[in-house]
Amino acid sequence: MSNTDLSQYQIALVVPCYNEEAAIAAVVEEFRKAIPTIRICVFDNNSTDRTCEVAQAAGAEVFRVQNKGKGNVVRRMFADIDADYYIMVDGDATYDASCAEEMVLRLIDENLDMLVGCRVDEGEKANYRRGHRLGNRLLTGSVKNIFGGQFTDMLSGYRVFSRRYVKSFPSLSSGFEIETELTVHALEMAMPYGEMDTRYGARPEGSTSKLSTYRDGIRILRTIGRLYMFERPLACFSIISGLFALLALILATPLFIDYYHNGLVPRLPTAVLVTGLSIVSLLMFVTGIILDSLTRARREMRRFAYLAVPLKKNDTPRDA
Repeated sequence: MSNTDLSQYQIALVVPCYNEEAAIAAVVEEFRKAIPTIRICVFDNNSTDRTCEVAQAAGAEVFRVQNKGKGNVVRRMFADIDADYYIMVDGDATYDASCAEEMVLRLIDENLDMLVGCRVDEGEKANYRRGHRLGNRLLTGSVKNIFGGQFTDMLSGYRVFSRRYVKSFPSLSSGFEIETELTVHALEMAMPYGEMDTRYGARPEGSTSKLSTYRDGIRILRTIGRLYMFERPLACFSIISGLFALLALILATPLFIDYYHNGLVPRLPTAVLVTGLSIVSLLMFVTGIILDSLTRARREMRRFAYLAVPLKKNDTPRDA
């Protein structure tokens, strides 16, 4: 059992939500019960129901974000709230608040920058739909194969962050693909991270999911592809270069055979096309080399920004 006293830290619960009138009060009450000293901040994304009024009545601070999308909300949460440690959770009352204290203690004791609450539905399949479960597994596997790491529930909305993670996170996504960006940021910055199993329950009556399995799944795949191109440009453009080179080789083979037997190049347009494809292939490879150098420099700057953030609000920045 940890001997860490959480009362010495400023801990903020940040809750992105949209039309969660039926669930938000339970979220506020359960997390205040779990950590009595916690600051609870609800970020409403233009709800059309009474989410704001219910959250305020429950004792939460309410912030309004006009730009639609969870990524836009997370960007504002991380920019506007100052704390030593942050708990981010969805406002649908599906995540287990009783784990919050243990998650924060583990983050502190193990000196982590991010701890992900992995969803365990305890056999209640309706809580975690099969399509979402399969999609999560496929997308998590894609990120693991491309960027490495050992994440098992990349799309969980239940996470604990250190101050230095939050204040160095360059949020670019606007929607539900934000979880992918949060995961890749930790991997690319070589931050210490961890996972912890947490119970995942059903939404309360009157609360409905805003996640579209196919639309948001495609957006997450696009985000993975974009991050792959930006964070692994040499590998990405080498693949593109290789494809152009392979196509050029396939088209050029009959030309070489004809030239070997007859000393002539009878299909001049094909020869011109092969030359063009070869040039494009070379340009793609050189582009990858240049972008890889720029990515390394950008990663170093992000690392310096990360190291410059103090561990606690009143601390002085650490030496890089």
